[in-house]
Amino acid sequence: MSMHEVRVLISQYGDWFYIITFLWTVLEGETFVILAGFAAQKGLLNVGTLFMAAWLGSFCGDQIFFFTGRRFGIRILNHLPKLKAPIDKSLGWLERHAEIFILVYRFMYGIRNISGVAIGMSHLPWKKFMIWNAAAAFIWAASFIGFGYLFGDVISHWHSSGQKVEDNVRQGMLAALALFLLIVSFRLFIMWLQKRKKK
Repeated sequence: MSMHEVRVLISQYGDWFYIITFLWTVLEGETFVILAGFAAQKGLLNVGTLFMAAWLGSFCGDQIFFFTGRRFGIRILNHLPKLKAPIDKSLGWLERHAEIFILVYRFMYGIRNISGVAIGMSHLPWKKFMIWNAAAAFIWAASFIGFGYLFGDVISHWHSSGQKVEDNVRQGMLAALALFLLIVSFRLFIMWLQKRKKK
């Protein structure tokens, strides 16, 4: 996705662009909303309406993945008995750290959709997920649209220097994923040391 393509969509579809934003953010859409935020900075879009479309799209998308996991995940897991024990252990960890995980997994490249399904497979109450999902979607939409709106000049530099926005966004999200895994690994190591001391 490039800024030119976003401009073409805006010129072709007008206010329907907000519907496109909603549908796009149901799945992913980080680069898309950054460029849309840049377009809002240039006066091509209403930033408030853009934010609402991205927020609702991200929220609805993860609700769908959550209920997919809740409806079908356990059934699939029952047919894979060898995987049940390690997956149950992972789901237990998700339940204990659900709030933090829901807030951060959108910012980590490549795990958003599967994370929603995984949380749906846990015993986390759907109302609790819905509340935290709404907060996480709000932060996500504000962060990426805000970046595009406030730092449009940086995006212009990426284009002029031949860099792809997608590559920069992907690298940033991979860095976030690596940091998250590092923190989790450190936390698990500390827990292991504590258990060892007690023994």
